[in-house]
Amino acid sequence: MFLPRPQTLTQAEADTLLALEKYYYGEERFTYPGLGGSLRLGLHSADRCEEFNLDITRGRIVLTKNTFQTRARKTVILVRLDIDGPPHRNPDGGEIPCPHLHLYREGFGDKWALPLPPEFVGVENPIELLDIFMDYCRIVGKPTIEEDIFT
Repeated sequence: MFLPRPQTLTQAEADTLLALEKYYYGEERFTYPGLGGSLRLGLHSADRCEEFNLDITRGRIVLTKNTFQTRARKTVILVRLDIDGPPHRNPDGGEIPCPHLHLYREGFGDKWALPLPPEFVGVENPIELLDIFMDYCRIVGKPTIEEDIFT
């Protein structure tokens, strides 16, 4: 059985894709995922030459476990924010406690985690964190995502 090789980018390509402004062009309003739920939204660059995805995933048991990620070219994770999950072991053996941020690194993909940048620290509300995450990823044409009763 043949498994396709994951697409890789140079660091310069990944940095350029992350820096591009991203837009959600739909009119639909969304509800933040319930326990064990997820939401996948298509995004585009302003010229619509690049496609991106915003993924929001919620833990099944732990109410506060959330993952937000921005992908380029369908499979390449540019940025992932893990909230209230296990610590992450980096390829060099160093351990980063959760919450942490994964940024694409050439040759490693999303295998490296970093402590949270200052703009994320101290924010507890998942909708507020998602908004900060979208700013961090340069999602300027943001989808409307509303809280559900368990957010």
